[in-house]
Amino acid sequence: MFCPVEALKETEKVIGTVENGMSDQVRVQTGILNPGEVSGVPIIKRLIGESNPASKEELTLIDCPPGSACVVMESIKDANYCILVAEPTLFGAHNLDMVHELVELFQKPFGVVLNKCIEGENPSEKYCVEKGIRILGRIPYDAELGKLNSNGEIAARKSEKYNAIFSSLLKTVRQEVQHETASDS
Repeated sequence: MFCPVEALKETEKVIGTVENGMSDQVRVQTGILNPGEVSGVPIIKRLIGESNPASKEELTLIDCPPGSACVVMESIKDANYCILVAEPTLFGAHNLDMVHELVELFQKPFGVVLNKCIEGENPSEKYCVEKGIRILGRIPYDAELGKLNSNGEIAARKSEKYNAIFSSLLKTVRQEVQHETASDS
C-alpha cells in the first residue's frame, strides 16, 4: 500500500499458539505467547472467538495475568462476570485496586477470591471490606496445594479438601453469574 514498486510486503507474523484439549469433562484452551512478543491480545481474541459454550449452563473461564494490561482489558470487555484474585500482600491489594478500577470502568459485575490466605493481616481482604466488595471465597496458603500445582496435578481431583474448596467456589461463581444474567434480562 505504501510502496509503489512492492519492495515492502505485509506478511503474517506468528506471535504464539492456541492449544485445545480435554481434561475429564472440561474443555481446555490455552494461549501461549512466544517469548519476546509484546502483546497477547491477538491470542486472547482468538481464544474468545473459538470459545463457543454448548449451552447457557456451560461456563467459559478466561484466566489472565495480574494487573490491568491490555490482555486483561481484552479478556474482560465482553465478560458477563469477573473474578478478581488477590493475594494477602500490599502488592496484592494494589493490584486488586487497579483491576477493581478497570471492572468498574467497564461496568462489569465481579467478586473477589482471596488466594494464599494465612492467619493475620490481609491487605486485600481489608480493601474488599472497605470498598464493600463481595468475597467469593478464600484459598488457604498450603504447601500441599503448591506441591500439587508444581507437579501439574489438578488439586480438586487429588485432594478431598481442595475438591470441597473449589467445588464450593464454583457453586458460588455459578450462582453469581446466574444472578447477574437474570438481572440483565
